[in-house]
Amino acid sequence: MRGQYFREISLGCVFLGLLGFLGIFAPAFFELQPLLSRLSAQTPAMVVVVGMSLVMICRQIDISVGAQFGVVAVVAGLVSASGAPLVVTLATMATWQEALRLFQQGKFVNLPVGVQWFGLSQVQGQMVLIGGAVGFVGVAAWALKNLMIGRRIYAVGSDAEAARLAGIDPRRTTMGVFVVLGGLTGLAAVMNVVQSPQVDPLAGSGLEMKVIAAAVVGGVAVSGGRGRLWGVFVGLLLLATVNPALTYLRVESYWEKAIQGLVLIVAVVADRFRRPPKFSA
Repeated sequence: MRGQYFREISLGCVFLGLLGFLGIFAPAFFELQPLLSRLSAQTPAMVVVVGMSLVMICRQIDISVGAQFGVVAVVAGLVSASGAPLVVTLATMATWQEALRLFQQGKFVNLPVGVQWFGLSQVQGQMVLIGGAVGFVGVAAWALKNLMIGRRIYAVGSDAEAARLAGIDPRRTTMGVFVVLGGLTGLAAVMNVVQSPQVDPLAGSGLEMKVIAAAVVGGVAVSGGRGRLWGVFVGLLLLATVNPALTYLRVESYWEKAIQGLVLIVAVVADRFRRPPKFSA
């Protein structure tokens, strides 16, 4: 059991060690309101990383999520600003990012009163976002492990031809995970919109690399067929903690990318030398 969950246990220990270090040398890191703000800011990525993990487990990749995120955020903001209900459907591609820039010319979209934090207080809205995101990750992790669709995704990512011979349609499964990722990216964009009185058309810049890195650090194999969402969740929190930790420790922020890159390299190297069966939930 311990060997089976080695990546998750290792990540958890590193993350707890970092939190313990901050507790000793930068206790202000744990002040309630800044902590809630940092966590709520990560909730859109928590949702997107679930979809990205499914795509990667299926031995695919999608680098358009940042552009999709920006498009949906602006559309949601414009719809909301027009007085219409905040209902968004996602149907976009990565190339829309340039169209979005031309359309908005970098201008922010101002939102009406009542949209931010769902009309609740800031603390209440943050708690709703954090609780909803963590609960969603938990349900998704359970479903991936216990439902037939999860087994199909692992099977296709492990060996698409073997999965086909077993009666699984690899093309349909692959299309399904991309549709799920698109829908979750749209949901994440809306979760981002409600956290600010304005919508930044470039809010999704770099999101794709953030969630891919979190998935890899969390144990999703780049070759497909392996990974668990709880490990991905911890990986995202670990990477997201680096920048604020450096700030509280008064270390130059340019070290953030170097540290995150080092963590990613270590994760990839460790995955290279792991030899368990690829088909694992």
